[in-house]
Amino acid sequence: MAEQRRTGGNDRVRVAVVFGGRSSEHEISCVTAGSVLSVIDEGRYEVVPVGITRTGEWVLASGDPDRLAIEGGELPTVEGAGGGKALALPFDAGTGLAVMEPGAVPERLAEVDVVLPLLHGPYGEDGTIQGLFEMMGARYVGAGVFASAASMDKVFMKAMLTGHGIATGPYVPVTDREWRTERRRVLDDVAKLGEVLFVKPARAGSSVGITKVKDGSDTDAVVAAIEAAREHDPKVIVEAALSGREVECGVLEGADGGAPEASLPAEIHVADGFDFYDFEAKYLSSSSLTIPADLPEEVIERIRALAVRTFEAMGCEGLARVDFFYGDDGEVYVNELNTMPGFTPSSAFPQMWAATGVDYAQLVDRLITSALNRSAGLR
Repeated sequence: MAEQRRTGGNDRVRVAVVFGGRSSEHEISCVTAGSVLSVIDEGRYEVVPVGITRTGEWVLASGDPDRLAIEGGELPTVEGAGGGKALALPFDAGTGLAVMEPGAVPERLAEVDVVLPLLHGPYGEDGTIQGLFEMMGARYVGAGVFASAASMDKVFMKAMLTGHGIATGPYVPVTDREWRTERRRVLDDVAKLGEVLFVKPARAGSSVGITKVKDGSDTDAVVAAIEAAREHDPKVIVEAALSGREVECGVLEGADGGAPEASLPAEIHVADGFDFYDFEAKYLSSSSLTIPADLPEEVIERIRALAVRTFEAMGCEGLARVDFFYGDDGEVYVNELNTMPGFTPSSAFPQMWAATGVDYAQLVDRLITSALNRSAGLR
């Protein structure tokens, strides 16, 4: 375990909880942080809340969970320091934090035992901030640089899983260059996917920027959907719709070096009035989960085993949520993998683990403990 900082008799583990960020999932990251801060054991952990604004400014944030909750449909954000204190990380090429006043010498804030990066999407879940922590020699919760990057990119994720013999649905990747110079060929390839399509940013989450195209032969609709996805990411993936039920399963790194463990799976029931499980349906509607999913026991165990297999195939650590389709053909297909799934009160990941016997506070404690027990440096 990392050496714990002890000042004035304080032997608590110092945890930097990092949230917000530059991605389109900024607000959901804030809600996730609020949920975690409301349950973290303050007798064991000393929390340093670190917010990252939409423009990339690091600030010493409020640790009040109420300020990071959804209120009246309004989502929380991290605001800039406004000329006040800003937070710089790393500190002295080590695992420290420093507070800086404009024009002043940095003031040492803390030595940090572990970082809990509750960031979703680009610049947080895609290996970028993990690389910063690696260079600092800091221990942190979650997957490493490569696993984070490959899992975030839906195209690379599907290619890697296919190489491991894990079934995914048909798809067409659309790079920025291909869209600019080979659009006709791209549209011809997309037309072969079938009638109903889902067009997504390749490296985003929380269903941001996704369009369901109900007629794949409607070129104008496909073009509009790709352009909408490109507002969030120049790289796009177009997927054939799979007929079946949406099921999710949580995975945790094994305790004491053991094999990864899978939660009971959940089935998603999208609220009336929504075509699919988009951002609003996830966070601002009456969409619900059935935990455990109402599936034959054999299928449940197959999903749990495949979730662990996917976790290991991608080289994940700490935690992940694997999203599946249980097809009408009886097959189980991996749809996506999230290396930092949402921890909001309505999120599937903590609910699935609660149903499996690990409550919210225990879940947070287990993630931090796993990170502390992992050696710094190359994985």
